[in-house]
Parts: sequence; C-alpha cells; structure tokens
Amino acid sequence: MAPFAPHTDPSATSSHGAEAGQARIGPARPCEARWLGRIGYREALALQESRARALKDAQMAGARGEEALLLLEHPPVITLGRNAAEADVLAGSERLAALGVTVEKTNRGGQVTYHGPGQLVGYPILDLNPDRRDVGRFLRDLEEALIRMLATYGIEASRSAGATGVWVGDAKIAAIGVHLSRWVTTHGFALNVTTDLDAFSLIVPCGLRTRGVTSMQRLLGHTVDLEEVARRFVPEFAAIFGRDVVFTAVAALDTATSGEEH
Repeated sequence: MAPFAPHTDPSATSSHGAEAGQARIGPARPCEARWLGRIGYREALALQESRARALKDAQMAGARGEEALLLLEHPPVITLGRNAAEADVLAGSERLAALGVTVEKTNRGGQVTYHGPGQLVGYPILDLNPDRRDVGRFLRDLEEALIRMLATYGIEASRSAGATGVWVGDAKIAAIGVHLSRWVTTHGFALNVTTDLDAFSLIVPCGLRTRGVTSMQRLLGHTVDLEEVARRFVPEFAAIFGRDVVFTAVAALDTATSGEEH
C-alpha cells in the first residue's frame, strides 16, 4: 500500500506486544495503522494492491517491506467473494441503483456481504513470512482481535464453529474475508458499529439464511464513534499479531492514486 508516504503525527499512538505465550521471531515488526475515513471501495482496493505489491517487491529483494492496517468505512456497496452465489443478492439492479448501492466482485474468500456507512472496515496488509504462514491462524487472530476490542465496550462476542467471523449470540457482528498471495494479505474484516442493519435485507449475508446480523449500536443502545472504535482495535491487533503499531488519522488521502467513490 505504498501510495501514501509514512506520516508522523504528534497525536499518534503506539501499541506494542504479542499475545502471551506466543512465539515471535525477533523484535515486534513495525506496522502503520491509518484511519482514512470514508473512501470508495475501488479506491481502497487500489491502496491495498499498491501496498501489497510493495511488500512482495521487498520479498524479492530479500528485504522486509512496510506493513499497514487501513481502517475506514465505505459508501454503500455489496461485495461478492470468490464463493459468492449471485442469487444471494436479493435486490434487483434497479432497486440497488435507486438506493445508491453498487456491486463489486472481489478476489477475497467468502460469499456476499454489505459495506456501508457506520461500519468499520479493516484491511491488514501484512507479510506473514516467515513465522505466521497459516491461513486458519490468520483468520482466528483477526477474530480474536475483534473479540478483545468488543470486550472493552462490555460486548461479549465469540466465534461460531464452521462460520468465519465474530458473533454475539446467533447474530453476526463482524464478517471476515481475506486474500493471500505469497503470504501477503489483503482484504480483511467489516465490523457493524452504527451500520443500518436494514441494508442486509438486500442480500443473504455470507450465505447464511437462518442467522441474523447485529451492531454495536444495537447491543449498546447508543451510538458509537467509528474512529474511536478504530483506535481501540489497534492495540488488540498489535498484541495478537506481534506488531509495533502507530495509529494516525488523516483528513485527506496523501496519495497519487485518485478515484471516485463507488
């Protein structure tokens, strides 16, 4: 994700550490976490792809590239993962157009999901070489970081056997879908914070027809600031993944990549 240059901010916060008892090779690897606010899906995809290419180029050169965690929200968009059935998009094209919802095919795992305002989206761009080359572990670690962050709000979340993501009771609060190439990760998670849950009626979320969705706002009974949730996620992510993470917030993208919201 090289389109934006390293950024220093006097208000930046740093988080250190690894999960207790977890082996790690060498010191914590640096990782920049950025709150980008609301940006279009294709714009965020271009950022991911650029940073992922930079990590792979560093691999080829025998070096260690700069990792990143992009934290943001999207305008309304339905995304189709590699295992998606188009029939799981329940709304027709005319209705989606009237609602301002676009549809994007992606190379992430998983099925159909919805992104929109009030949803915290996290895209970790990590090189899992040499010590974390395990897709299942990567998914479980993302779940664990989200579960721990939700606990800071008093929300008791958990996993559900055979269903990737994070759940509160029988309702999904966070969806996860990732892509790995040469052990470099793209895509990530979508956590419902103040998301309009009615939007999920447009799809069959993750192919699950008998289970519902929920949000932090519904569970807590009040609104929650999206950037604050992003800030709380960073130390949990840092601890689980053994990264030295610095969080910065940017008012506008400092990038040569430009694009319209989709």
